[in-house]
Amino acid sequence: MKFAIGYQQTENGEPFSDIVRDYREAVAEVYFPWPGMAGGRAALGRRRGGADWSSQERLEAELRAIRALGVRLDLLFNANCYGEYAVSVKLANEVGSILDYLAGRELLPEVVTTTSPFIAAVIRKHFPGVELRASVNLRIDSTLAMEYMSDSFDSFHIRRDLQRDLDTVARFHRWCREHGKTLCLLANSGCLRHCPAQTFHDNLVAHDAAIDEVKNLPGFEPHLCWKLYRDPAHFVEFLRGSWLRPEDLKAYEPFFATVKLATRQHLHPRMVIGAYAAGYYDGNLLDLMEPCFSPIFTPHVIDNRAFPDDWLTAARGCATDCRHCGRCEAVLARVLARAAE
Repeated sequence: MKFAIGYQQTENGEPFSDIVRDYREAVAEVYFPWPGMAGGRAALGRRRGGADWSSQERLEAELRAIRALGVRLDLLFNANCYGEYAVSVKLANEVGSILDYLAGRELLPEVVTTTSPFIAAVIRKHFPGVELRASVNLRIDSTLAMEYMSDSFDSFHIRRDLQRDLDTVARFHRWCREHGKTLCLLANSGCLRHCPAQTFHDNLVAHDAAIDEVKNLPGFEPHLCWKLYRDPAHFVEFLRGSWLRPEDLKAYEPFFATVKLATRQHLHPRMVIGAYAAGYYDGNLLDLMEPCFSPIFTPHVIDNRAFPDDWLTAARGCATDCRHCGRCEAVLARVLARAAE
């Protein structure tokens, strides 16, 4: 098992390609956005109308260095909404021109991950050699969903809310194997399991540039997770999430050759990659997640080494509809600690 990690231009100036080089044996792919394009995170190299003109040059140089290491490239077109251009000639031309540009620089990605069936169709027609991957934001939650879109995608992210149930994972994997597809997984999402606000939030992110330019109503918290975690009584919801600890991944090796790690906006991507590559983490589990909730849990931490040995078995046995059996509360009492002074 290897990892697909999210490219970022680090705040400390360290080239991301240096991190990839240091963990080369554990990294299979690097996924990246294109500067200025709407996506599942804030647009790279753009803010409030301003452009970092060095961003694209730096990105291309790093992609070249990453490819030289033998690591595959995965270009993201994973916005939840492309607005009035969703099925337009404009969007088709924009996507095609980006791929043409990269191809001309010998940087054509091996993979494109998208939420858009339209973008998938455009790429299938004009770049048939590129693997098309269904984004985790499509929330593929059944083998029937994969069947419906089998002509559009070569690989699928399982809906993260389901991935703790190994029986479900095995069923998805079996379907993929029988149909010549590949199954993917996101390991370290900090998002609420079955978050009812995900569509709302993903649309906000897709329109981030426009939202920044209008007067927004003060006092409204658009992120349900942050709203909940302001009350320590809701800390237990973190345990009900979809994340998998580094120690948990061994159980997933029969089903996944590559596991995605969310690192595009993480303050410490090297730490996240190192922990999952080692399969072991002695620290605050909150620190491995994206989004990272360590600030709002302060002065408390989730002690990763304090989890019971049967945690994975217990967690995957939970029903999707929580019965509030008290198990998570008991584990929280064990793993929630005050940070060392």
